[in-house]
Amino acid sequence: MWDYTDKVLELFYDPKNQGEIPKTDEPGVKLATGEIGSIACGDALRLHLKVEVESDKILDARFQTFGCTSAIASSSALTEMVKGLTLDEALKVSNKEIADYLGGLPEAKMHCSVMGQEALEAAIYNYRGIPLATHDDDDEGALVCSCFGISESKIRRIVIENQLTDAEQVTNYVKAGGGCGSCLANIDDIIKSVQQESTAPTLNNYGVKVATNIAISQQQSPRPLTNVQKIALIQKVLDEEVRPVLIADGGDVELYDVDGDHVKVLLQGACGSCSSSTATLKIAIEARLQERVSKNLIVEAVEP
Repeated sequence: MWDYTDKVLELFYDPKNQGEIPKTDEPGVKLATGEIGSIACGDALRLHLKVEVESDKILDARFQTFGCTSAIASSSALTEMVKGLTLDEALKVSNKEIADYLGGLPEAKMHCSVMGQEALEAAIYNYRGIPLATHDDDDEGALVCSCFGISESKIRRIVIENQLTDAEQVTNYVKAGGGCGSCLANIDDIIKSVQQESTAPTLNNYGVKVATNIAISQQQSPRPLTNVQKIALIQKVLDEEVRPVLIADGGDVELYDVDGDHVKVLLQGACGSCSSSTATLKIAIEARLQERVSKNLIVEAVEP
């Protein structure tokens, strides 16, 4: 018997916001849906959002889920958490915050909170008509767990974001290794690789020693980044993770200035003239920098 909190049991027995959002012709309002998981694998979640177009605010959120007590409670909690938020604010909701809202989840059920976070991202990016940029590499790279279709990229991401230290925790968060178990040794190797990267300093273009993995270096370091370190990390993320994606679509970005938590960039090529340049700025650039460098960063475009 799992040791569920009172909040988990409350939302399981009396889930809030269950079902679809009915379609209406209400002006200035759009609906969005994000779906994650598979019934064949045991859990599936479909998240529905009602968004006020002008303000980007989530007016309503509902869910349909196939899964266990934790899946239902996590989905219900998520809908309560995001109502009233703007889409950008909702993108910052983490799986840890979903679990905290519930007073915690059994570690073996943490994958339910991850599923909620990913369904939310899928719904928002579907609404904006943009590919899922934040985790667009999850399906790339070598397939590690064939039982659940989990790639090395996804395992690395979940290890970094949740500071996981062993294969059993990875199974709890994304189910990898929970089938035949033949991939558990490979998962251990990935964890060791992430840990080594987080402690091995490298010299960047500014001559500053920084950890290869930005997310873990911040989590483990008790000292805040200096301005020089922050600029160096921002430049690294732009060069290695953002620019290749934009260049592939005929655009580009250049770091212009960093003033505290305000990052100013120049959008170039197709990005500068595209009607969705604001979405590119917030999703492809700001969200990635918030994830990799600091959640407090705000990205603004400046005129060339």
